[in-house]
Amino acid sequence: MNYRVQPSAQVDETAEIGAGSSVWDLAQIREGARLGEGCVIGRGAYVGTGVRMGDNCKLQNYALVYEPAELGDGVFIGPAVVLTNDHNPRSVDPEGRQKRGGDWEAVGVAIADGASIGARSVCVAPVAIGRWSLVAAGAVVTRDVPDFALVAGVPARQIGWVGRAGVRLAERAGEPGVWECPQTGALYEEKDGVLTER
Repeated sequence: MNYRVQPSAQVDETAEIGAGSSVWDLAQIREGARLGEGCVIGRGAYVGTGVRMGDNCKLQNYALVYEPAELGDGVFIGPAVVLTNDHNPRSVDPEGRQKRGGDWEAVGVAIADGASIGARSVCVAPVAIGRWSLVAAGAVVTRDVPDFALVAGVPARQIGWVGRAGVRLAERAGEPGVWECPQTGALYEEKDGVLTER
């Protein structure tokens, strides 16, 4: 075994865990879940049946990632984040009978490479979170988030742009549509509401 699992964690025998990954106390990894290399699953985190995670992802304590979520490489999920999977949740059907697994259609949250979801945020499926975007703590995401977008609030709305370093970008003086990372100096161009790396 080339990964670490704490004794109090529950990892289903059909789950795949990549080399160098760590699963901490009280975490649960369900059937058929697949974690890439170098992932960190925090205390009490939940990874649902069949969830797919890329390499170097971090799920902080008590994050809940319900199937059929898909996470790209380098995704950060903050403490107590919830990725939902039912657009119209009900415990019972219209006749009052308790619903079971086959009584509803799961929808997922897709998070692209490098994106970060802040503490206690909720992503309401189905929704796609773009590459290197940043969801502020406590946000409720109800619609797709563009690459490099900074979103905040309930419901989440775009309030700016971030670069690969996760720092809010500043528009360059005298160069409309050109954004710069104050930390790395990397440049980005905005055209028709889409930000791309220069």
